[in-house]
Amino acid sequence: MELSSLGLGTYLGQESDAADTAYTEAARAFHAAGGNVFDTAANYRGGRSERALGAAFKGLPRDEVFVSTKAGYIPMPEADPEENPRAWFHRVFETPGILSVDDLVDGCHAMTPAYLAHQLDISLAALGLDTLDLFHLHNPEAQLAHLGPESFYAAISAAFTACEGFVAAGKIRAYGVATWNGFRTPPGQEGHLSLARLLEVARLAGGREHHFRWLQLPLNLAMPEAYLAPTQLLDGAPMTLLEAAQATGMSVQTSASIMQARILRQLPDGFAEALGLKTPAQAALQFTRSCPGVTTALCGMGQAEHVAENVAILAVPKLGPSALESLFG
Repeated sequence: MELSSLGLGTYLGQESDAADTAYTEAARAFHAAGGNVFDTAANYRGGRSERALGAAFKGLPRDEVFVSTKAGYIPMPEADPEENPRAWFHRVFETPGILSVDDLVDGCHAMTPAYLAHQLDISLAALGLDTLDLFHLHNPEAQLAHLGPESFYAAISAAFTACEGFVAAGKIRAYGVATWNGFRTPPGQEGHLSLARLLEVARLAGGREHHFRWLQLPLNLAMPEAYLAPTQLLDGAPMTLLEAAQATGMSVQTSASIMQARILRQLPDGFAEALGLKTPAQAALQFTRSCPGVTTALCGMGQAEHVAENVAILAVPKLGPSALESLFG
């Protein structure tokens, strides 16, 4: 399948039936318009985003959608006056032996093999799929400061080994890491993620034919580090994350491509028109999807009208290198 350069994200929105229906309609409209990449997470809108996509996928050919989800954050349930969150955690995770309080970082994040296996099964059921195209560890760098580098990469090793097992079991086709700060942080600073070291861990977990193949991080006109900042070292050479991904054969999803619409108010008048586009959202997405090394630019689209506006860029050629460089002087 050739993946669309724009993907539908499902992070924002109320935890309501109306928002669920709107997401389902938006996902179907996106597919009808030629989009085929859908991204979600176990904790997005309390699990409702996965279920809304699952409803959208009913009746669609499986080979026409590429679906990624994430596990790491504890997906808190809707408020229940009969059961407080601590009692819920004990019932759902501690009693079955899936997760203990000691496994948590900051009270909300975990990536032990048993927890990942549990969340993957829930995600597959919610999405109505037998196999996921992509399973991300969700913001794993959240554990770096707590564990320290050596223990952190040991935990990543255990998680990657589990993911190789999920591939062998036919539950996922590939895995990756969906990050926020990790790949945008320079080497030597707290929270930095090293792609070279992650690849070493993957080779130990799955051999030369490992299935660690995807990266996700923010990239937009206000957060251009993946495109501009040399935050990675490969064989001693400094590279941007996108350059390092290309050099190592990794595919890249970008998140926050329009920064939850906040960036749109910061664009100068006439910016979209100068790029041959009609709206600020289209201009922002055009920058992100055009950066060399980006496979798919993800954008939250919870309304069919947002889909109609954004998918128009799929018919427009990407910006060339000189046009991209001119955006930053």
